[in-house]
Amino acid sequence: MAFFGLFSKEKKENLNKGLEKTKESIFKKLARVIIGKSKVDDEILDKLEEVLISSDVGVTTTLQIIEKIQQRVARDKFVNTSELNNVLKEEISGLMKDPDVSSFDFMENIKPYVIMVVGVNGVGKTTTIGKLANHFKNAGKNVFLGAADTFRAAAVAQLTIWAERVGVTIIKQQMGSDPASVAFDTLASAVNNNADVVIIDTAGRLHNKINLMNELTKIKNVMKKVVLNAPHEVLLVLDGSTGQNAFEQAKQFTNATEVSALCITKLDGTAKGGVVIGISHEFNIPVKYIGVGEKLEDLMIFNKHEFVDSLFN
Repeated sequence: MAFFGLFSKEKKENLNKGLEKTKESIFKKLARVIIGKSKVDDEILDKLEEVLISSDVGVTTTLQIIEKIQQRVARDKFVNTSELNNVLKEEISGLMKDPDVSSFDFMENIKPYVIMVVGVNGVGKTTTIGKLANHFKNAGKNVFLGAADTFRAAAVAQLTIWAERVGVTIIKQQMGSDPASVAFDTLASAVNNNADVVIIDTAGRLHNKINLMNELTKIKNVMKKVVLNAPHEVLLVLDGSTGQNAFEQAKQFTNATEVSALCITKLDGTAKGGVVIGISHEFNIPVKYIGVGEKLEDLMIFNKHEFVDSLFN
């Protein structure tokens, strides 16, 4: 899937711009920590811990980063404050899970490739589906969307608008229909029409975890009756601007279903971009996409090295 590939100069500029608020927040805090200091000592490490936690990296991940830097200082005997950015980049990159690179070429092996998208209402789930569909369509793929969030008329209407805008097929039923029935019809139609990719939207309700688990399990079981091993990917969409709330949502959905990839949206409007680091590390799930703006091209494939470079360069 070459259309995602490595970051071009333009994409790097978009990423830098999208992470501007997070970068500014972290840099200002880091500058205050190291000003007037020549080496990394316990005082700097204590303040660095505060910086990372306040940037929504998360307590567990922050403590592990600090521990690794302490080990580095003990091993090297002396670490300049001028080296701190590079040390941070190395240690943070090492904690984040790599996406499965082979999944970029899934079209060659599995057809149709089925993606079930989960996440609470308001995180940008439907918009993410539309942008993904656009990427796949531009790559010459036959794309089907399934409107299985049948509890919100707005969700079906919004997905329909995206399908028309991008020029892909959408399968939907009446409001209140069984979501699993919509998923079944979507996959059956996709198979009959030689589709390459199927993206299934699901309801984002967390008021009852048992109901959520049961519903997602039912949808997955129905999919398997039509396409072997479907869904091939369960993509959890999280709103990066919600900071610690995103951690809680990740916890709820990873308990409810087997999440295989993450998409973190709305990073352009927040200083809480550190949440990407913490969630990837704490849940041991690769971040596959990030959203850094409203435009179609602002949904980017995630590269942890480019992301960390952007934060600390």
